[in-house]
Amino acid sequence: MQRLLIATNNKGKVIEFQELLRDLNVQILTPADINLNLDVIEDGKNYQENAGKKAREFAQISGLISIADDSGLEVDALNGAPGLYSARYSPKPNATDKDRRMYLLENLKDKPTPWKAHFHATIAIATPNGEVEFAEGNCYGEIISEERGTNGFGYDPIFLFSELGKTMAELDSEHKNRISHRGLAVVNALPILKKLFENG
Repeated sequence: MQRLLIATNNKGKVIEFQELLRDLNVQILTPADINLNLDVIEDGKNYQENAGKKAREFAQISGLISIADDSGLEVDALNGAPGLYSARYSPKPNATDKDRRMYLLENLKDKPTPWKAHFHATIAIATPNGEVEFAEGNCYGEIISEERGTNGFGYDPIFLFSELGKTMAELDSEHKNRISHRGLAVVNALPILKKLFENG
């Protein structure tokens, strides 16, 4: 069976990718599955540069087609912040997801509500010879000041889907994967993956 490497060490993302890609007729591997210890520095100027760099480096070192993403939360009242720096959005060293959520809410407390926001994901698919293709997805909602739900990770407990009345962390994984930024990006990436594996 052909193999696809999930190019991330983020356990939350690994779980989501495994669920999102389960209907693809390939073996889904994680870096741990192949004893690959690789930490790619995300120093790109945009999501596409970061995702492409991760996918390309994992693919070149592993010899496997690799899928990576770079994603972020963009809050209108903060002019799109934390955006590209969502995973590092805290003055604390070794900050947790909770620290980043608290820092975001601290920066929003004097801004008028509702705090409209969206999640963005760019997915990169790289081959070992260095070719990279991209797909994107967005989902829209607002930030709320009270954490709700225990599913997901990152900013999920304070990101509310207004029309559902639920935060991303209150959705089960199947529902979340249908409407999340990463889920929508994977849907857009599936034709690329199928084409690569058919030609592989």
